[in-house]
Amino acid sequence: MRIIGLDVGTKTIGVAVSDLTGSIAGGVTTIKRQSFDKDINALKQIQHEYSPELIVIGLPKKMDGTIGEQAIFVQNFGTKIEKALNIKIQYMDERLTTVQASRILREANVSAKKQKNVIDKQAAILILQSYLDKTKGEIKSE
Repeated sequence: MRIIGLDVGTKTIGVAVSDLTGSIAGGVTTIKRQSFDKDINALKQIQHEYSPELIVIGLPKKMDGTIGEQAIFVQNFGTKIEKALNIKIQYMDERLTTVQASRILREANVSAKKQKNVIDKQAAILILQSYLDKTKGEIKSE
């Protein structure tokens, strides 16, 4: 079973996908946000290519665990994705994933300029991998 992971921001959407066994997350792309329709079309193409059964979206909770404006924005976008793509959506706490992604890229000697282009995709990988690790054994491959 494949799963898509998303790191949804106001300017970009980082995209990751699991392997068929639901064990390993890998990066796909970073979508530059233009309009809802264009965002959905890009996601539909990814859905068509990978045929996921689920989309996991990072939920940017505040450090105290509460839901703020950005998390509400992400949930609203997730509801629209669910309807437009006719696919189940789950949310995964994504606190500090961008910080982790930046550290990983820095440790891999990726320049700050290049990090800007891939950090959201790396954050999507971390979100999806966290979900896969948390649900290990619950996901069945087909």
